[in-house]
Amino acid sequence: MAVPLLSKKIIKKRVKKFKRPHHDRYIGLKPSWRRPKGIDSRVRRKFKGCVLMPNIGYGSDKKTRHYLPNGFKKFVVHNVQELEVLMMHNRRYCAEIAHDVSTKKRKEIVERAAQLDIVVTNKLARLRSQEDE
Repeated sequence: MAVPLLSKKIIKKRVKKFKRPHHDRYIGLKPSWRRPKGIDSRVRRKFKGCVLMPNIGYGSDKKTRHYLPNGFKKFVVHNVQELEVLMMHNRRYCAEIAHDVSTKKRKEIVERAAQLDIVVTNKLARLRSQEDE
């Protein structure tokens, strides 16, 4: 198993999601963030005690941005040939098998990744055992 090269600790400045203002008041408003644009909006005017707005200050550290909690960056793989690209970068990147890959190809990718010492994040996905068949 490859050990991640990342030595710096990953720190998230904010773990809570930014939710849309008044999403709890109206059924039609989903909680996904939308910037308030109203002329009287308390959130847009940044009144004390209101919902916080996302801004550049909440961004992650440049050295640890896009890293997963296991210390690797994600690389989506569709076939075994794309896995070969990660051979020299197995301490920085981990493979994630794409959603549209069949069970047969998934097995081949997982076996080849084990030979190349590449971490696969979703290696157990859609692999059926003999009992199910």
